[in-house]
Amino acid sequence: MTVALNLPVRNSIRVSWQRSQASLVDADRPAPAYFDGIDFDTTLSRAARPVIDSLSSELTNEPVCIILTDAKGIVLDRRGGDPSLIRRLDSVDLAPGFRYAESEVGTNGIGTALEVGGPILVLGEEHYTGVLRTFACAGAPITHPVTGGLLGVLDITTQAKNSNAVLLSFAKLAARRIQERIIEEANALDQALLSDYYAVCRHTGGSVIALGDEVFMINAHAQQHFDSTDQAALIDRTRDARGGTKPLTLIADLPSGFSARLAYHPTFLGDTLAGGIVQIREHRPGTRTVGGARVPALPGIVGASALWRHTMQEVLAASGRAEWLVAEGEPGVGKMTLLRAVHAYSSPNRRLAILDADDPILLATASAEVESGADLFIHHAHRLSGEVIEGLVDLLQTVRDGSVARDPWIALTVLTGQSDEQDEVGTQLLRFFPRTVAIPPLRHHLEDIPALVRYLLGRAGITDVTLSTAAINQLMRLPWAGNVTQLRMVLTDVARRRRSGTVDLDDLPAECHATTRRHLTRMEALERDAIVEALATHNGDKTTAAGTLGMSRATIYRKIRDYGILS
Repeated sequence: MTVALNLPVRNSIRVSWQRSQASLVDADRPAPAYFDGIDFDTTLSRAARPVIDSLSSELTNEPVCIILTDAKGIVLDRRGGDPSLIRRLDSVDLAPGFRYAESEVGTNGIGTALEVGGPILVLGEEHYTGVLRTFACAGAPITHPVTGGLLGVLDITTQAKNSNAVLLSFAKLAARRIQERIIEEANALDQALLSDYYAVCRHTGGSVIALGDEVFMINAHAQQHFDSTDQAALIDRTRDARGGTKPLTLIADLPSGFSARLAYHPTFLGDTLAGGIVQIREHRPGTRTVGGARVPALPGIVGASALWRHTMQEVLAASGRAEWLVAEGEPGVGKMTLLRAVHAYSSPNRRLAILDADDPILLATASAEVESGADLFIHHAHRLSGEVIEGLVDLLQTVRDGSVARDPWIALTVLTGQSDEQDEVGTQLLRFFPRTVAIPPLRHHLEDIPALVRYLLGRAGITDVTLSTAAINQLMRLPWAGNVTQLRMVLTDVARRRRSGTVDLDDLPAECHATTRRHLTRMEALERDAIVEALATHNGDKTTAAGTLGMSRATIYRKIRDYGILS
């Protein structure tokens, strides 16, 4: 159907129809896109919430609905309206998660306000698509009061028969109230961030950076201590911390040849993130090089991220000095793999004995190996019994006293936090180990996933399978609770079902189609997998998928959002 452009309408509406027609909008019944995984806790949402609460309470039982969207026209909130109006809005997908851009649904109060960058009232027949002509809607853009950037739209919608010129004034007033709230929140958040910043500067006397939405500060110590190129590298590295809600440590390689450790700590005002403070510690070149050279390629080790290279540097440095160390990390991060690779590189002619904490003859074997001059690694040391720990303490003391022919390099692997919880390991055994190296979880160096995928596939002899860019990007969004071990299992599963060609996003296992960070129960995991399978079977048609699963359309949309399913 083509909308006639010669109808007697306002020029702004006529031009909007022309844009809609050029975008090939279905004039009978367009289908706005649905987006899951939307962040509903933004500056706009927080500022709008009390304003919409107040307005909706004033409009109780009135046939008027208040709608908030982001700058792309995606509905974030919908309040008020009598049951009849809500049903009508549901029937045209004017609901949270759906995008009402003009290029998708034609002339409307939300999308057209975004297009023209100003408030607009669209009455019944002025809508481009037939299904929207029973409504009247007034949209007013919301801009950031400091930056002037477009944040979204406040829309007031009612049935066309109830339209009133006051709608537009009402929408503009609400938008102004939201902008005022943004200023109030920004002032309070900035004050909280600056308070933390000044406190850290006074307390540490070192280099400090403050990161906020509209605030960036680098103290005088940092400006004096680092030249302009190093400062630029530090500022660029802080991008990975911006917006973080948990403490985070980053490593930055600087153009000057030094490296720096950036410790990020978030600042909150109540439950709202105000920004974060970054403390910077410089490391001398000795911590960045081995034998005067940059980190070498290690056998069986893949990864070029700054964090992973720094971890390798720490282990290599300890190996070069025969400094006993503890490799600590989550299951599956590659603790023993890294230790073995470093040993093979640093001491290729020395014998290495690797013992597991559960070995019933560990003490006897460890003693014999050390006496023979071998280096010794003990895997899963957090599982050692008290009796074995006592025996190892005696053995290590003997080595320290010089009773063996040659000092061996000895290392332990433990799970994160376990050495602190197990008193006997912490107080007796670990006193012999002056260094603990934290092996980072995969989620902290996701940029290494493409190289890991190629290496793991090749190591498994799977040479005819490659992953598409979309599939790789999805793998880089996942939390990887099982780290590299879990990635290896996923790739094995992929290769079992596809032995050649390119693996696309749809070919990944169901567990890879969800980005939720919370742990799912077994029943939830089964339900998530069923939804993923139904969506794949029906080419992403959520309504049909919901029908085959015996759930309503609203329920499947909620489940898709809760499980972080990419559809």
